[in-house]
Amino acid sequence: MAPTMNDVQRVQALAEGKIQELPPQFIRPAAERPMNTRALEGVKVPIVSLLSQPPEELVRQVHEACCEWGFFLLVDHGIPSDLLMSLQQVGKDFFGLPMQVKESYANDASKGQYEGYGTKMTKILDEKIEWIDYFFHVLAPAQKVNYDFWPKKPESYRKVNEEYTKALKPVMDKIFELLSQGLGLEAEALKRSCGGENIELEMKINMYPPCPQPELALGVQAHTDMSALTLLISNDVPGLQVWKDNNWVAAGYTPDALFVHIGDQVEVLSNGKYKSVLHRSLVSKDQVRMSWAVFCGPPHETVIGPLPQLLDERNPPKYSTKTYAEYRHRKFNRLPQ
Repeated sequence: MAPTMNDVQRVQALAEGKIQELPPQFIRPAAERPMNTRALEGVKVPIVSLLSQPPEELVRQVHEACCEWGFFLLVDHGIPSDLLMSLQQVGKDFFGLPMQVKESYANDASKGQYEGYGTKMTKILDEKIEWIDYFFHVLAPAQKVNYDFWPKKPESYRKVNEEYTKALKPVMDKIFELLSQGLGLEAEALKRSCGGENIELEMKINMYPPCPQPELALGVQAHTDMSALTLLISNDVPGLQVWKDNNWVAAGYTPDALFVHIGDQVEVLSNGKYKSVLHRSLVSKDQVRMSWAVFCGPPHETVIGPLPQLLDERNPPKYSTKTYAEYRHRKFNRLPQ
């Protein structure tokens, strides 16, 4: 039976209890532990600047990064630094509230209510838990937003998140355009296939408290995102790693950079030319790591499959076509796609 919300022990509360040893449910199997799977030294992830680049060079850089890595850091993206700082501040302020206040926003995944304050739980008794608390809610489109799930404190939370959504949308559009052009398609092709103006943006604030034995734990285990794109910013405590050529590579920290992840839906639409990046998050012994991930995904009824323009006798479809709702159901329940 799935645990109820009353059974949940928040990771932040555990960390604030100054425990010296990691509880067994957080200790990863030996093959997954950071101490046994260290990142390659001296390898840098791709960095792309939107500033002063010839259009064809920009398309080439993004195409190359997404074919080879499924990931890049975007700089000079036009989102003001002070807005990025404000977004981080209101997130930190929420997690600094008394536990009783945070619990008033608790989600209940067992009832299909994913928005709100949560801690990753597992339905499987012997499965390991991630060292993370989070806050999740829909940012767009307007008709899908339910402000009842948004924090009322700090009072500027709503204003800042709405400003960030407004600033992020044109950056998302530009990335979709560059990805489409890299495939030889018209600029609107990928965005239109993902629902156009009805693309759903979901915010997940990830909070990784200090961990007594970080070499044994993971903040988030290795996974790909089911979204089309994920656009993420981080505080200055690094921890994100991406999988490249059978090794982990540390993404590091670049001030004001947007971490761009290719998600499963763009991999399917591109028929595998763009890779959905496998990634994981490490934790720190004495610092709080936080990140703000915006998942950009199709409306659930959208049918997603390899784009016909990319298929021919030499390039048959590598993926089945199905609704995004069906894809999500299969991924959540670990069923073959």
